[in-house]
Amino acid sequence: MTQGKLKQAIELIDLANHQDPNKETVDNVEWAKEHLYSVRMSEMLARFKTNADQVLQIACRGQHMLRWQSARSDYPLGKQGYHQWRTELYTFHANHVAKIMEEVGYDQNAIDRAKTAVSKKSIKRNADSQLLEDVAGLVFIEHYMLAFAQKHPEYSEEKWMAIILKTWKKMSEAAHEFVLAGKITLPAPLQNLIIKSISE
Repeated sequence: MTQGKLKQAIELIDLANHQDPNKETVDNVEWAKEHLYSVRMSEMLARFKTNADQVLQIACRGQHMLRWQSARSDYPLGKQGYHQWRTELYTFHANHVAKIMEEVGYDQNAIDRAKTAVSKKSIKRNADSQLLEDVAGLVFIEHYMLAFAQKHPEYSEEKWMAIILKTWKKMSEAAHEFVLAGKITLPAPLQNLIIKSISE
């Protein structure tokens, strides 16, 4: 696998995610929301697994590719509708990542690996899928958990502990050790609750 292919794939994913009409401002810089997320995924992967291969780098970069095109509101209300949306969303992302990898010349084995990881298939059994889940969990804790909490002031402490534990249980022991070693920044207002949740 050449670095040229990797560069092309990342550029194409970024080009797609730059089209996100949803914006987020960080340090007075406006970002397309999903482009910001993809950059955070890449940065966390580089911190968590320094020797990640090209397939994993592409899978992490494209995990939310074009997410705004598949809205939750397009599906029925309730848990069944939510799970249908999530399942089809994983396939939607995976197919777009696969299309880019094929376009820049990756072989079928590499494409299939990326599709499996982005589709969230066989988490806990497939190393690529688990790594993607770990990185997504780490990014959520460091960058998005606080904003999610602020949207739901009605949630009780018990409900928040359940949410934190659900994320924690999806992650590997290596990811747990990464957090416990202080290698990510816990959101200050939630720090005590996170520590309490994962200690019980």
